[in-house]
Amino acid sequence: MMKNKKNKKDFQMPHIYVILFVIIGLASLLSYIIPSGTFDREEVDGVTQIIPDTFHIVESSPVTFFEFMTSIPRGIQETVIIIFGILAIGAMFKVLERAGIINLAIDGLMKAFGQKKVLIIPVIAFSLALVVSLTGMIEASLIFLPAFIPLFLKLGYDRLTATATILISTVVGFTVGLTPAANLGTAQTIAELPLFSGMGYRALILVVMLLIGILFVIFYTKRMNKYPNGSLISNPDENESFLKDEALMSSKTNKRVLIAGIFFLLSLGFMFYGIFAQGWYFIELAGFYLLTGVISGLIAGLKPSKIAESMNDGMNQILLGALIVGVARAISIVLADGQILDTMINSLSSVVTLLPDTLVPVAMMVVQGLINFLIPSGSGQAAATMPIMIGLVDLTNMTRQTAVLAFLMGDGFSNIFYPTSGYFMAALAIAKIKYNEWIKFIWPLLIIWYVVGAIFLVIAQLIEYGPF
Repeated sequence: MMKNKKNKKDFQMPHIYVILFVIIGLASLLSYIIPSGTFDREEVDGVTQIIPDTFHIVESSPVTFFEFMTSIPRGIQETVIIIFGILAIGAMFKVLERAGIINLAIDGLMKAFGQKKVLIIPVIAFSLALVVSLTGMIEASLIFLPAFIPLFLKLGYDRLTATATILISTVVGFTVGLTPAANLGTAQTIAELPLFSGMGYRALILVVMLLIGILFVIFYTKRMNKYPNGSLISNPDENESFLKDEALMSSKTNKRVLIAGIFFLLSLGFMFYGIFAQGWYFIELAGFYLLTGVISGLIAGLKPSKIAESMNDGMNQILLGALIVGVARAISIVLADGQILDTMINSLSSVVTLLPDTLVPVAMMVVQGLINFLIPSGSGQAAATMPIMIGLVDLTNMTRQTAVLAFLMGDGFSNIFYPTSGYFMAALAIAKIKYNEWIKFIWPLLIIWYVVGAIFLVIAQLIEYGPF
């Protein structure tokens, strides 16, 4: 009995690479079991879309050993711009740390909130949710995570609180955003709806879902403070790695550091201009991060060699999180190699037609949530599934706008649950949080979100959420 208990206690969650490699292997094996099939596709306004009712079985093409062997390198090749963008984030923030700019910002925020430290959670959450709801840049969580973790630690919270605040707020902003082009824009374009229409109802859902998420995080912090073992983090010693640079820079702040901090804030404004007005993505953002880091370091008084060393250290610190994005992409690559992705989409979609009209949008949300494991890209999932869903919608009394909303909630919330979500797994790696610890924390919130989401979808069905 004691031996069994000891073995149970000694169990450790496998490394994330192991988890992803096993999933890649299972996906490859499924190509020998699931029939190969495909939809016909057409290109509309530069977007490749599935043509509904064209699914057909094709000759079996199971994943070969060579395709399996090269799936991870191909995944990294397809996501190399995103990977370098993440590395550039690490480089920039390490320079900001070494220059004392992060420590300056943390001290300022701690003085501003004083004894009301709990207010930092809703303030950051609403700010990030608003930014992501407008830009669709869910990867913003990776930009701010290295800066906010030391702040939360100094306020007496743990790394999970900081990570949860950032991931929850950004995923809500992405899921029911106001004007995110990648997921919402693509879905509404395919559904032939006015771009970004239905904004009022989405704004209501956004506020409700965000408040639920904020209260969930605050409840966790209360429990953490009340009980000695309230934190779900099993490796608190890792906190030192987030605080050591701040400790080195805790001496008096000179004017050069202050000027560098002001420059960095102004540069963030320029970054948002680039995202909103110029359509910047990871190529432009990666260059922006590197240049901002260099200029900020020089203004603060760092020597060029020190800046270079800091950037190298920052990239090394965030390397695991960056590479995870490419490894996770390998899963969808082997599914495409085996030509079973369309078969799985077709099978899941057909389930929707078996339900009464009132429950159709809820079923769509569930189906989209399952498909998101296979296609973690919002725009990619919209292009793959929305033509089919719109075809099903036209056979029911459901509006196309409701179908888009079902897609958004099915696709969105699961982005902070599935290990195939590259940016999410990168965030956990950056924060040094184990996947099983995160799942233990987040699963109750996801259930609440999906239940509330189902209620909003039923209401949307009843009020004929439109314009059509």
